[in-house]
Amino acid sequence: MIPNFHIKVISLILLMLSAPLATGADISAEHKRKAELTIHRAVEYLTTRQHPNTRGWDDDPDTMVIPAITGLVVQGLMLDPGIDETHPLIIQGTRYILKYVNDDGSIHAGMLPSYNTSICISALSMVHKPQALDAMLAGQKFIKTLQYSSSNPNNPNDPGFESPITIDHPYFGGVGYGEHGRPDLSNLSFFIQALHDTGVSTNDVAYQRALVFLSRVQMADEVNEMPYADGSSQGGFIYATVPDLESVDGIAGQSQAGDIVETTEEGDELTRLRAYGSMSYAGFKSLVYANIDPDDPRMVSAWNWIENNYTLDENPGLDMQGYYYYLCTMSRALDAFGVDEINGHNWREEIIEKLYELQYVNGAFKVLNPRWMENNDVLIAAYALIALQHAAH
Repeated sequence: MIPNFHIKVISLILLMLSAPLATGADISAEHKRKAELTIHRAVEYLTTRQHPNTRGWDDDPDTMVIPAITGLVVQGLMLDPGIDETHPLIIQGTRYILKYVNDDGSIHAGMLPSYNTSICISALSMVHKPQALDAMLAGQKFIKTLQYSSSNPNNPNDPGFESPITIDHPYFGGVGYGEHGRPDLSNLSFFIQALHDTGVSTNDVAYQRALVFLSRVQMADEVNEMPYADGSSQGGFIYATVPDLESVDGIAGQSQAGDIVETTEEGDELTRLRAYGSMSYAGFKSLVYANIDPDDPRMVSAWNWIENNYTLDENPGLDMQGYYYYLCTMSRALDAFGVDEINGHNWREEIIEKLYELQYVNGAFKVLNPRWMENNDVLIAAYALIALQHAAH
């Protein structure tokens, strides 16, 4: 009898071998039409939402400036085959991003240095101009200084520590916003996206450190040595290794989706942190970008979660909270992995159909839940555009 784990490995390898060559998305003519229409409307809508003076997106100098939103818009636009760096929107968006480049290489306006810099250098990596390249490389160097390790014990944007952050510390390999006092998978995902987009080798120490943190937020006992993963076989990912600075010694872990009761093979019931949709795709995408073999237990466990929880009806575990972020991350992850179907579902067509239904005639998208700024129509339009581009092309 073949052990269950080996069956999963064989199935995942066969899935990879049977994946179509990268010759374009495997979608019907009807869904190609819907994708083109939805993308066109989104681009037209975002064109109307540029700030008339700064030419950035969702920019209000009198309240809060987040260059990352412009970075996400530029990424969505540049994924379109008909748009390149000579397009007026890209020229203006690039100039806006470059305006916030600081002497240390960071790109921000006084807040969220990791989030803003990571997303902005991913955008700049798509713009083939000398000034953009210079800023991208400087930003790449900067974000590496924000990753917790023995070399970076005193991240200037997080509380410092008297002792080095060794591999035994729950922060090791992670990246955070700064003000929360601990790293999280969302920021690490944008960090790894930036490493990937800007051409950093997967042999780089930044990737290797990140893999340590990734294992510690994956709810799978076989790959996660943290006590909160004991006995867990979910395979998906949670948000952080600790909820806050004060709980470092307790190492309790944190999931935005709360807890779930798991039943072991022996019939025992365990209450464990619940892996959820957006973070599980963020973790899976990060493993793909890190070039982890498909037969690695981390990949097999993550794919098992995806197969067991595939849906576009919600962000699994969170209802409609963070839904557009979820679609964006899912589309990026599955496109990078190179598959078109999950459990007989053509995820490309289903994402296109869902966003087609959620879009208003003017190109904006319906607000589903305000959490994590998803009542910001520019932000959700950028997420939707990126998701559509990966699904359709």
